[in-house]
Amino acid sequence: MWCVVRVREGSEEYVRMQCQEKFPRGLLKDCYVFYYEEKRHVQGEWTIQQKLLFPGYIFLVTEQADLLHEELNRIKGFTQLLEADHKIAALTDDEVDFLTAFGGKEQTIEMSEGVIEQSEIKVYSGPLVGKERYISRIDRHKRRAFLEMPMLGQRQKIRVGLEIVSKT
Repeated sequence: MWCVVRVREGSEEYVRMQCQEKFPRGLLKDCYVFYYEEKRHVQGEWTIQQKLLFPGYIFLVTEQADLLHEELNRIKGFTQLLEADHKIAALTDDEVDFLTAFGGKEQTIEMSEGVIEQSEIKVYSGPLVGKERYISRIDRHKRRAFLEMPMLGQRQKIRVGLEIVSKT
């Protein structure tokens, strides 16, 4: 079961490390903080930087969700465990598959490249290949795509790196 935990923004990695170190053995299968790559123009050169995909959130994988809440209360920076109908909110199998395929083993969504042909976005490299239907808008100047994806019964808006190399 993948649980979503709200933490103070800026403390995602710190909370992730605390969970891995302080939780009893066997409680936590894994803990994720997702990132995306973005091209930024810094001092006249384009560089790739990593940004948080979900600022203020970490994802915990466990089979013992009932013990999870108790242990989280001992973690500095923990805000809340997301719940729905007084039960711990867990990602569906489709959502987990999407995130793991999208972010890969490193949980980092790399830059994608594509073109705009006749007002239609076509991505030909990177994790956005085949996921064009999730793109709600693009910012060609900042090399970003804004996606709307279903998660926890809602439409989540996220941004990822997308460079449009040509437009016809």
